[in-house]
Amino acid sequence: MTKEALKELLEAVAAGETAPEDALEQIRLQPYRDLGFAKVDTQRGVRQGAAEVIYGAGKTVDQIIAITQELLASGEKSVLITRLSADAAAAVGKAVPLFYDPTAKLAVAGERPAQSDTGHIVIATGGTSDIPVAEEAALTAEFYGNRVTRLYDVGVAGVHRLLDNTALLAEARVVIAVAGMEGALASVVGGLVDCPVIAVPTSVGYGANFEGLAALLAMLNSCASGVSVVNIDNGFGAGYLAGMINKM
Repeated sequence: MTKEALKELLEAVAAGETAPEDALEQIRLQPYRDLGFAKVDTQRGVRQGAAEVIYGAGKTVDQIIAITQELLASGEKSVLITRLSADAAAAVGKAVPLFYDPTAKLAVAGERPAQSDTGHIVIATGGTSDIPVAEEAALTAEFYGNRVTRLYDVGVAGVHRLLDNTALLAEARVVIAVAGMEGALASVVGGLVDCPVIAVPTSVGYGANFEGLAALLAMLNSCASGVSVVNIDNGFGAGYLAGMINKM
């Protein structure tokens, strides 16, 4: 149940259109819906302001469809699905209306939220190979009603590309720095802006990169103030957190 749906239910009780007993029964049934293979958290939107997000990897198509339909039936207009393969997206799209981005492997079931001009989040990547993770962050932030500007392929190997965009960075309320290899982009960005920087290490890199561990450790040891770090390849987590900061 969304906050809006709960408010409408309480207003119906106050107006005498719904009996208190009926409203109590609707609320009582809301904490979660047990589907056997999943306990769908239908009240997360009331508690946190955002509905449960479906992590698609490792789930069967039938499981994803069932969870999605349950969330939509509980009153959610849109459901975010991350790490969804193209084949799974094609199958899910036959059961529910679906927007799918193959680069980010991210989908929106139901209504696609309208674009917003709230605040300003800038997402910068070290290289083109980091774009899939950056797009997961960008589309997540846009899903939650944030204005996003993409600044791709501005890594430290050609730092003048980043410095040419300092005016754009200065306008941001949050910057997400997405980089693999040695992960230096986050520190450089952190030294240029006066807003929070969310660093996202990616698994892009050669052997000693250890599938993103080298970038993760470098970002955790950043000498720039105001830099926080999410897990390797966690574009969703960065986009969600950036949206929370942007709307404060």
